[in-house]
Amino acid sequence: MAAEATQKTFDIPKTYKAAVYDKPGTISTRIVELNTPDPGPGDVLVRLTHSGVCHSDMGVMENSWRGLPYPTQPGQIGGHEGVGVVHKLGPGSDRVKVGDRVGIKWIAYACGACPPCLEGRDGVCFNQKISGYYHPGTFQQYALAPANYVTPIPDSLSSEDAAPMLCAGVTTYSALRKSDAKSGQWAVIVGAGGGLGHLATQIGSRGMAMRIIGIDHGSKESLVKECGAEVFLDITKFDDKTLAEEVKKVTGGLGASAVIVCTASNNAYAQALDFLRFGGTLVCVGMPEGDMVPIAKAFPAMMVAMEHNIKGSAVGNQREAIEVLEMAARGVVKTRLRIEKMEKLTEVFQEMSEGKMQGRVVLDLQ
Repeated sequence: MAAEATQKTFDIPKTYKAAVYDKPGTISTRIVELNTPDPGPGDVLVRLTHSGVCHSDMGVMENSWRGLPYPTQPGQIGGHEGVGVVHKLGPGSDRVKVGDRVGIKWIAYACGACPPCLEGRDGVCFNQKISGYYHPGTFQQYALAPANYVTPIPDSLSSEDAAPMLCAGVTTYSALRKSDAKSGQWAVIVGAGGGLGHLATQIGSRGMAMRIIGIDHGSKESLVKECGAEVFLDITKFDDKTLAEEVKKVTGGLGASAVIVCTASNNAYAQALDFLRFGGTLVCVGMPEGDMVPIAKAFPAMMVAMEHNIKGSAVGNQREAIEVLEMAARGVVKTRLRIEKMEKLTEVFQEMSEGKMQGRVVLDLQ
């Protein structure tokens, strides 16, 4: 009988590098040295190798989300699409092993005790997300995470490809599931060429057999069609009325069964209800910045007459994260990404702010 494998051990440095928001309210980050923490009961210490950069990180950094319970403080570490290797276990952390490759998500922990968790919708408790251990920050080389909620990464999936699945991938997959659109039905992806949208387009078309209409700036047409959109509509060539008319024309006069708004635009939400067919569903994903504005055109009389649904979708649960990672491992969905070093983070955010970014940026933290 072969001898049992020896428990892996790693040399852990006393300090490590992290990118912090040094001037919240502006686009500015700074590299600092921090003391490496020791995992407590139920925790693991993860040596992060990669982290995706999400538009949500910029909203937090700039303090532009009015719905946040408190302003971002100087020194906060952003990031929530982290992939790395478990380097040390805290007491009682036997759900994983040292050496396991795992992911840390936006919702890094769910207690499993409240009704959403018991119903299989773990990780959707807003009070828990804003008050507890939900966001350890992944723009750093080491992070603590709960052993029972880190996400296993498939062996065949590279860490850089896995990172965007932990927010952009699982968020759009969960939103498409919540839309209740069936295979063969039309779904509109608004912001189809962005970090979330290009994944939603792939998952919807190739993973769930939906017919996708992608809406975005004309410069992103090639990307959106490569991702599986059957139809692309250049937002710059239509006004609100003619855009809705074109969606209706494409869908045989009926409208789409679902609209997934992946862009952070109040006007996109105002347009979206006019794209829907009878009984269709609008799923809210993108979070507009600045003062909170209600969804325009959500008139009760029209909502009743058309039996429209409006749903919110906050990331996704652990099961959905595992499923979308497996989808990526099979090659059904692949992030269009480029790799940058941690020191380039401010420049990445500037590019994102100017609307020039296609796909996703992943930081190499090694």
